[in-house]
Amino acid sequence: MRLLFLGDVVGRAGRRVVAQHLSDLKGRLKPDLVILNGENAAGGFGITEAVYHELLEAGADVITLGNHAFDQREALVFIERVDSLIRPLNFPTGTPGKGAVLATAQSGARVLVLNALGRIFMDPLDDPFAALDRELEACPLGAGADAIVVDFHAEATSEKQALATHVDGRVSLFVGTHTHVPTADHRILPNGTGYITDIGMCGVYDSVIGMDKSEPLHRFLHKIPSSRFEPASGDASISGVLVDVGANGLSTGIWPVRTGGHLDPVIPEP
Repeated sequence: MRLLFLGDVVGRAGRRVVAQHLSDLKGRLKPDLVILNGENAAGGFGITEAVYHELLEAGADVITLGNHAFDQREALVFIERVDSLIRPLNFPTGTPGKGAVLATAQSGARVLVLNALGRIFMDPLDDPFAALDRELEACPLGAGADAIVVDFHAEATSEKQALATHVDGRVSLFVGTHTHVPTADHRILPNGTGYITDIGMCGVYDSVIGMDKSEPLHRFLHKIPSSRFEPASGDASISGVLVDVGANGLSTGIWPVRTGGHLDPVIPEP
């Protein structure tokens, strides 16, 4: 089985590059399931129902979120009635939506997708280690699902690496999201879990993590805001990873995927 995971979609430019390139990537790479993080897809902050459907029409099968999950207030309502959108599972009990979805891949395989939020340099939520343990006990790899993917939306690389080590061998793929900068450490962990600290973003890299450079620069220089952050415009890039999963549910190969915009293209030919 082959899985494609794309990084945080940032604003209109991010949505446009996904719409322009995802169909071609699917044709070339032949993934059985496509997952992407959509928490910055609506104006850079959150997701709307219209944007959710736009990303599905572009070719996504499952959409994950993060710390901006509910920045668009309508998400509090529509997340309850859609099937392929999940928010971090370690939000407090009673938060709308769900943190896991058991998706069916094109091959018919069962793929459990989990979303969790880090606590270091982030708003502290429930313990992501314990939250993931509960989900993996309820739906273990091999018995409850043919593959398991974790999107850990977190700031600190140490927290990402620690949680990945904690679940190594129990999930197929563990990707870090949130920092919008792709790391070069994609690899298979000792017990068979595919891993990358951050898969980057689908957005404009001539920016400050996807935002127009002027306002972040002003705040760094003057320590006060002059306006709101706006997503950068211009040529955008797709950034993500492709992973192959064996019959035992563990990774047999992992490759970076980048195309468009200002990043050097990397299209695997596994």
